Amino acid sequence: MNMAHQATPSSQKALMMELKSLQEQPVEGFRITLVEESDLYNWEVAIFGPPNTLYEGGYFKAHIKFPVDYPYSPPTFRFLTKMWHPNIYENGDVCISILHPPVDDPQSGELPSERWNPTQNVRTILLSVISLLNEPNTFSPANVDASVMFRKWRDSKGKDKEYAEIIRKQVLSTAAEAERDGVKVPTTLAEYCVQTRVPSQDSSSDLLYDGLYDDDMEEEDEEEDESEMESVGEAGGISFLEEDGTSTRLYDNQDDSGNEDS
Repeated sequence: MNMAHQATPSSQKALMMELKSLQEQPVEGFRITLVEESDLYNWEVAIFGPPNTLYEGGYFKAHIKFPVDYPYSPPTFRFLTKMWHPNIYENGDVCISILHPPVDDPQSGELPSERWNPTQNVRTILLSVISLLNEPNTFSPANVDASVMFRKWRDSKGKDKEYAEIIRKQVLSTAAEAERDGVKVPTTLAEYCVQTRVPSQDSSSDLLYDGLYDDDMEEEDEEEDESEMESVGEAGGISFLEEDGTSTRLYDNQDDSGNEDS
């Protein structure tokens, strides 16, 4: 048994640990599953649109594909749901600094410190993506037309409604898929901020973790979680652009009041 564990690639061990952590302590507004139970390198993500934003009530699906040398190389994040956004390509790929390889490229306008590094993980990616949805980077957009439209909406403080209307139509179009999946999309902050453990679809999921975790590893995982929260901002705070173009900051421990770069 020990020999089998030693033969397991380090990337699989890292992904096992992250999946377990995200199931026990989910990121608010996300649901994580494996595309196939036996494949740790392909995850499906369901994103719930944050309340009090243009995305409220939305149910957006995406895939995260991990390289075999994860966490030394970044994964890719691709939306399956059609998205109109300055930093999302037509094929659904997300253009964000945290997912760019850690190379020094002065032409990109990005600092190496803004790019991927092995201390990042799925939790910080998810927080960065939800932040990106609500606060796009319009300096080097993946979708120029969406970027121009977003700036008009933002600068007019919501009076130019073209961008907002497209987003709301996309949100409404996701309702049917949520219903097919048997998912109730949270529409209030109280519902959105509740953290619950996602039950395993069957007992075979436990095989992923069999023999992998001991007390030392659990303690190490807790320490990593603490450092992750520090890295994503003050007290886990995330800023949201509301429908009128104003900005609101939401904290992880905030339950009844109430988003990175291309």
